[in-house]
Amino acid sequence: MQTESMASLKGHFLMAMPSLRDPNFSETVTCICEHTAEGAVGVVINRLHTAINAGDIFEELGIACRAEAADIPVYWGGPVRMDEIFILHGQPSDWAGSLVVTADVALNNSLDVLQAIAAGRGPRPSLLCIGCAGWGPGQLEAEIGENAWLTCRIFRDVMFDLPVEERWNAAVRKMGIDPALLCDAAGHA
Repeated sequence: MQTESMASLKGHFLMAMPSLRDPNFSETVTCICEHTAEGAVGVVINRLHTAINAGDIFEELGIACRAEAADIPVYWGGPVRMDEIFILHGQPSDWAGSLVVTADVALNNSLDVLQAIAAGRGPRPSLLCIGCAGWGPGQLEAEIGENAWLTCRIFRDVMFDLPVEERWNAAVRKMGIDPALLCDAAGHA
């Protein structure tokens, strides 16, 4: 028997349920940037790299930067492709290589966007992330079926405006759910 595949979650948040025991994703909010039959890719938006900032990246890549750009925080985007930088950003989304996620959010990992951010001319708002999150065919759908994730559409204010430590609670609340009422045991009806 063939089952219908889940609708694409591109342009949605995944919020880790308290029962998700994977330390990589405990209490994370992930922005899903692509979701097809081949799998899904996203970027965690609420985990900061504590040891580096954008200035460290610019220096390593030999990119001159403005003083204020050096202090831009860097996010841990996920455990996949940890040698790559991903930039989740607002308008404009017409930079070369941009993957449009929603009408006002795009993902990019091109050098020209990174150089523009260093020079203070990059897309705003933006999050610089090292690594991403990835799922193979059917993997994300299976995890959702196991109650590992809550899903809702992207909220720009949660992604770009709120302090990092408030993003998980805020995303869950946007669904009309009190985070304090979520338990850490999975169940099926």
